[in-house]
Amino acid sequence: MNQSAYEDQDFRAMVGDVKPLRRSANRASPGQPRSQPTEAQLARRESAQAELSGDSFLSDDFVELLPPFDPVEFRRDGIQQGVADRLRHGGYPAQSRLHLLRRPLAECRRALPPFIHEAYAHDLRSLLIVHGRGREIDSPANVLRSYLVKWLAQFDEVQAFVSAQQADGGLGATWVMLRKSDRARADNRERQQKRRG
Repeated sequence: MNQSAYEDQDFRAMVGDVKPLRRSANRASPGQPRSQPTEAQLARRESAQAELSGDSFLSDDFVELLPPFDPVEFRRDGIQQGVADRLRHGGYPAQSRLHLLRRPLAECRRALPPFIHEAYAHDLRSLLIVHGRGREIDSPANVLRSYLVKWLAQFDEVQAFVSAQQADGGLGATWVMLRKSDRARADNRERQQKRRG
């Protein structure tokens, strides 16, 4: 006997009294099809749709396009010009960075809130967002840059933002200064009181 005949004989010995399935019953039954989705399915569907839409407070309505070679600057009342100047010149180290280059606008809109909120939760103050600027008024990078200016001003956590210097990305990057969290303010007060004695 050759090798394949021995293997065939061994296989039959191992399988033993196995009977083939009837033709009509050789498939697993997936159960009865449901006419209505379950509550769990509806909840998952709603969650997925909310994630796709971003459920973001950031508006994607009309935005005034910024000229591609104009720097941006924003500071809330009470923030001194010196803070904005120091931020522009990279006087504060980048504690976190977000790269939005070549990403769709909807994806950028979804990525920005968690980035800002997480940085604020971890007491980070200076952030660098790289977004590009484009050369034409309606280029995709410039559209993103224009929306970014609109969006950053909508965050309560953002105290100021300015265009970066050439070494940090130039007009294709924006420095963002976040306000101190309540916890950071309390720590700062405590340190100052200890210094005073």
